[in-house]
Amino acid sequence: MATFFTSDTHFGDAHILRQRGVAFGSLNDHDGALIEGWNDVVGADDDVWHLGDFAAGASRARCAEIFEGLRGRKRLIRGNHDTNRVLELPWVKPPQETARITVSDADGTEWRLFLAHYAHRAWPGLWRGTRHLYGHTHGSLPDTRFSCDVGVDAWGYRPVGIAALIARQDRAVMLPEELARDALE
Repeated sequence: MATFFTSDTHFGDAHILRQRGVAFGSLNDHDGALIEGWNDVVGADDDVWHLGDFAAGASRARCAEIFEGLRGRKRLIRGNHDTNRVLELPWVKPPQETARITVSDADGTEWRLFLAHYAHRAWPGLWRGTRHLYGHTHGSLPDTRFSCDVGVDAWGYRPVGIAALIARQDRAVMLPEELARDALE
């Protein structure tokens, strides 16, 4: 069992093609490619944290169809486009606004994480090494040593595992402002 993270899939959202249209010829191509990418990396027994904007514009029936076709045990951090048709899907637990979790990588190292749809400049546990994962920005914000975007736009249109996320954060040059300020003192 592994844990994966993703966000901003925007299933059924014709407006997202303005941003992603070059990569996908149609909305059906978009949704199909994201479903295929998800199922290429996620197994039936894996956990997936979706950090918001699962679907926008899709009918209840289409949301349910897509949800059913995605592997893994799915949890949702609510995004700004997640309406009742998304919130009422059979998530493992009711959707949350934020979450503080601990996950282990393949080597057994435990990582404390703060999950939110929106990027935070400071977050609970930052001073104790808690990492921050977020969505919403569609890969437009630079990573820091302790935070990064898990959205499909930033990760080749598929969920990403903890090892890749930590490696990417470790390669980042920027520190969160609070840590950078104190590094100068």
